[in-house]
Amino acid sequence: MTTTLGTASASPGEIDTGRLEVGETRDGSPVGLPVAVINGAQPGQTLYVQAASDGDELNGVGVLTRTIPRLDPAELAGTILVVGIVNYHAFQVAEHRNPIDQTKMNRCYPGEAEGTSSERIAHATFEVASRADLVVDLHQGSTSRMIDEVRVRCGQRHRIHDECLELARVFGLECGHVLDQKGPDGQLARAAPDEGIPTIDPELGGCVGWDEASIEKGVAGMFNVLRHYGFLTGDASTVALDRATGFEQYGAPCGGLIDFEPELGDRISPGDPLFDVLTPFGETKATVNADTDGIFWRTRRLPQVATGEYVCSIGTDVDTI
Repeated sequence: MTTTLGTASASPGEIDTGRLEVGETRDGSPVGLPVAVINGAQPGQTLYVQAASDGDELNGVGVLTRTIPRLDPAELAGTILVVGIVNYHAFQVAEHRNPIDQTKMNRCYPGEAEGTSSERIAHATFEVASRADLVVDLHQGSTSRMIDEVRVRCGQRHRIHDECLELARVFGLECGHVLDQKGPDGQLARAAPDEGIPTIDPELGGCVGWDEASIEKGVAGMFNVLRHYGFLTGDASTVALDRATGFEQYGAPCGGLIDFEPELGDRISPGDPLFDVLTPFGETKATVNADTDGIFWRTRRLPQVATGEYVCSIGTDVDTI
């Protein structure tokens, strides 16, 4: 059976690329998101993968550029649908939010056919996601510094939480960490599970541009998913992952320059020093200590802070799954 996505169309055993039209630019030119269809020679499930719904989160695009060329549809069972760049307008100017409507795309799902620019794009890509049995929405921690992790955003009381968590465990073999916490309304990883589709939100590190180490972890996760769910032959790997179900943020008690004590991924105990706030001459103005056990999860990238500005986060309520 031929599978079509936008202008891409592939019969069993074929791959094709094309564009999914989602509107027009200010000069009336059509906006088309880059899409791909990999239609396996054998029947099977459908996987939907997207990247760059936040325009400065490029590691997911890197994962696709390294994964898709290695896929042979003749050896594939099932179908993979891909939208390579979701937030077209933000990607063009290397910004996080869509500059047309100043909106964060991953707060717009399931979207609106006659809505704003972001809502229309969310609607078009959600229609594609709704055709799938599994969804992987590739992200990174924007331009902040962050560990490699996988997020389950449906909430632990959701009817398909266990299926989402299983998908996260399969993808996360190289990442090593899962954040299992209900996400904000409008996330694809919140909306798709409401349609009964297991969905994960891998956050592959955080950087300006892209990071090869995080990208390779994402590629390994993608191939593990393809093997585990029968798209490719071969055994999938499973490893124990650290799961955090809470997230605690720390701000600056005063202005200055931040000097961090722990490294990303370190285990934290109550009372451990997290960071000092320094003057431009290296004098310590304040020291901030941890209030709880957890994992040093994320930090701001730039060292300078104003009073009350975000500095870092700890993943809390940690267990092993």
